Amino acid sequence: MKSILGIGNALTDILAVLPDDTLLNTYHLPRGSMQHVDMETGDKIWAALKPLGVKYVAGGSAANTIVCTSIFGMPSSFIGKIGDDELGLLFKSDQEQYGVKTMLLKSEHSSGRSMVFVSGGNAERTFAVYLGAAMDLVPEDLKPEYFAGHDYFHIEGYLVQNQGLIRKAVELAHDAGCIISLDMASYNVVESNNAFLHDIVERYVDIVFANETESRAFTKHTSPERALADICKLCKIAVVKVGKDGSWVQSGHEKHYIPSWPAATLDATGAGDTYAAGFLYAHSLGMPLKVCGEVGSIIAAKVVEVIGTKIDIPRWRDAKIEIRDLIAANGVQLKQ
Repeated sequence: MKSILGIGNALTDILAVLPDDTLLNTYHLPRGSMQHVDMETGDKIWAALKPLGVKYVAGGSAANTIVCTSIFGMPSSFIGKIGDDELGLLFKSDQEQYGVKTMLLKSEHSSGRSMVFVSGGNAERTFAVYLGAAMDLVPEDLKPEYFAGHDYFHIEGYLVQNQGLIRKAVELAHDAGCIISLDMASYNVVESNNAFLHDIVERYVDIVFANETESRAFTKHTSPERALADICKLCKIAVVKVGKDGSWVQSGHEKHYIPSWPAATLDATGAGDTYAAGFLYAHSLGMPLKVCGEVGSIIAAKVVEVIGTKIDIPRWRDAKIEIRDLIAANGVQLKQ
């Protein structure tokens, strides 16, 4: 089985379902956006959330993806930075519970947290993020031996604002012979780092994952298909996700529309992260492009049926059966 290394913000998600947009408006958080907040604002939002009932889950975009690839059976590792505190310990133990090899460096600052607000009829997610220790990950922390022996290297777009870190990471991954994938993560991150992202994608990245708003910010095209084609000119494989309407995948002149898998959507948090995990897992098995997208769609449909990013055991069991049958139809037999 091929192996994967991820790098990202080591965050604990604090999840809350909002009855309306009052809290978002109070703290000037546009619905669907990802906003960084300072510790003082983060504490105020956290205090406002507690009466609503919150759920704590170790998260972070790349970390979510890497946990899923580990559950699929890929040897999976993660690079991040945490504080010497309760949230840091929670994050580390959570990853190790799922079999992830952790390369978690320590910071003198407190561990980061991501407050996730689920709102509206389509379970849209809005994020207020206090990065804390996660922001202290610097280029000098990265060593060639972290990358050696890995077949894939996965980056979350939220790190792109630390351009020096990302540039060194992709250089080391490229030198190690990794297939490099990037999840663009948020439209406002793409907007503020567009030129840098274009450079990195064209020079280093093999697989790009973007949703509709991120692809629009990156290419200036409102049509997902046109955005897909433009992204694909810069890398080997482009994926544009269009939420409940499915996804588009393209490599060269090969293009497929992937319908969304049936799901009773409760919370869309983590759907893109798990889609990436399913896609990369299928890709590591040498599956055709269309099948990679279908595997991503199957597993994404499971996570939207739960609050948060952790799929429960019955849904994992169902997903593995569905994926095993799909992959078997393409000539590969997986272990039970």
